[in-house]
Amino acid sequence: MKEKIIDIHNITAYSGSTKVFSDLSLKIETGCNTVILGPNGSGKSTLLKLLSCELHPVYNPDSHLRIFGRDRWNVMELRRRLGIVSDDLQRDYLPGAHGINVMLSGFYASIDTWQYQEFSNEEREKAESVMAELGIAALKERPFCAMSTGQQRRFLLGRALVHDPDALLFDEPTAGLDIAASLHYLETVRKLMGSDKTVVLVTHHLHEIPPEIERVVLMKGGRIVGDGKKSDMLTSEALSGVFDYPLQVVAVNGYFQLLPAS
Repeated sequence: MKEKIIDIHNITAYSGSTKVFSDLSLKIETGCNTVILGPNGSGKSTLLKLLSCELHPVYNPDSHLRIFGRDRWNVMELRRRLGIVSDDLQRDYLPGAHGINVMLSGFYASIDTWQYQEFSNEEREKAESVMAELGIAALKERPFCAMSTGQQRRFLLGRALVHDPDALLFDEPTAGLDIAASLHYLETVRKLMGSDKTVVLVTHHLHEIPPEIERVVLMKGGRIVGDGKKSDMLTSEALSGVFDYPLQVVAVNGYFQLLPAS
């Protein structure tokens, strides 16, 4: 039996005073590359915060939220198993942090590095190695605010990869990137899946779904309204219902795109 990365059973969760989920259940196993797809307001952001331990579900003895089989995690320990690259992190990251410090901050799950933090030679070598793999080593002394959006995204990916996690969770990975940067970044994501990393991708953009994604979870209004194979979920009928707009799905070379239905 494969290990479950995410095991959510009948949870209720709030964002502020708004109830987002009621009796939500979702399981994702190791090796099952998955996209969670839905419009703004469907609950994707709240789900991300639950998985990153920024929010917690309402206590109920008949419900649970487990990540890699555990109900409780120290955040730094969790990052060694599940790397998270989110739009919120990119927006909130300290602008003056140099590239090398962005990488090293992953070891403490912090934003920038601080004087009390110590890094071993092995950790520094790992940070240098990951920067080289991602093609950003030349930017290690550049401030975060002086990088392009694509360069920032690669450093935040590297921040997650310094732990060599088993799984990676991406929040709208190509948001704010131009066409070339988007395709280049998605190629990196595809390589990670090819190296036995399990990827969970959260988005409302069909073009962000790489061919290697096998499973699609459709969300709308805080509920899962579809869950299955990509060929069954990414249909004109299903997505027209999810996005409340008549749509036509076009597939080319394993990628999908949405057009207005004629």
